[in-house]
Amino acid sequence: MAELTWVTAVMRLRDRREPGVLVTVAAVRGHAPRPAGAKLVVGRADTWGSIGGGNVEAVAVERARELIDSPDPQPELMDFALNDKVINRHGVQCCGGTVVLLLEPLPVVPAVAIFGVGHVGLELARILARHDLDLHLIDTRHEMLDDRRLSVLRDAPARIHVHEVPLLPEQVLPELPPGAHLLIMTHDHAEDAALCDAALRGGDFGSIGLIGSSAKWARFRRRLESEGGHTPESIARIRTPIGLPEITGKDPATIAVSVAADLLLTFERDRAAASPRTPQEPRIPLPHSGPQV
Repeated sequence: MAELTWVTAVMRLRDRREPGVLVTVAAVRGHAPRPAGAKLVVGRADTWGSIGGGNVEAVAVERARELIDSPDPQPELMDFALNDKVINRHGVQCCGGTVVLLLEPLPVVPAVAIFGVGHVGLELARILARHDLDLHLIDTRHEMLDDRRLSVLRDAPARIHVHEVPLLPEQVLPELPPGAHLLIMTHDHAEDAALCDAALRGGDFGSIGLIGSSAKWARFRRRLESEGGHTPESIARIRTPIGLPEITGKDPATIAVSVAADLLLTFERDRAAASPRTPQEPRIPLPHSGPQV
């Protein structure tokens, strides 16, 4: 990759939130066009780098794009014999050796937006940041997003996106990637209410979670229906309280563990729903009676 390293190519796909496949020459015996370690990044429309061209590369690109369009692609190996006795789909390569390719899918990672990075929000961010996802942190309070406060996230594998908005956090909603999961837990019930209303009015969101008590939700539900004009079916998209019902502790770290575990289960259900090994059935929200905060 003379003009674009494979790392840069992978990051470009991630920035675009497009799936891809990383193809690596895993092993070579005898003569081959490229040595072990050569890499090719394949996207739906573009490729970056080369593993030697010819039939090997053409077949690898075809297979990579089949994996891209698969619901639950897994890494796999491909073996090639490079001699004139092998019938190939894309011409003869008679270098005389053999090549083993490793194809590693690069799926679009989940995106999570935490609105409100207070005590619970920061604890939740610390847990979620240990996973491969795009994590958006939004708060109207400058001190909550201070570099020193967020320094605990610096070595995390997640990509952290910080959004500091002075007044209206709902302005961030259109900037979020499709399918983002929303967790609404600001310091201000008015902000929470505005976010719930805006989230229901539009946007491709994976889930909408609201932290709070049953009394808070009863008030919100009445306002969303009477003043916001939302239907009961639309309002039901909001899940509250959030977290696993079996975990009832109310300190910030416990709530964060509960909410993170519930969200990871949501990721698992999403993957299962997309897999051909699982019947495609409508998702029914599970009842929740977890910690009310």
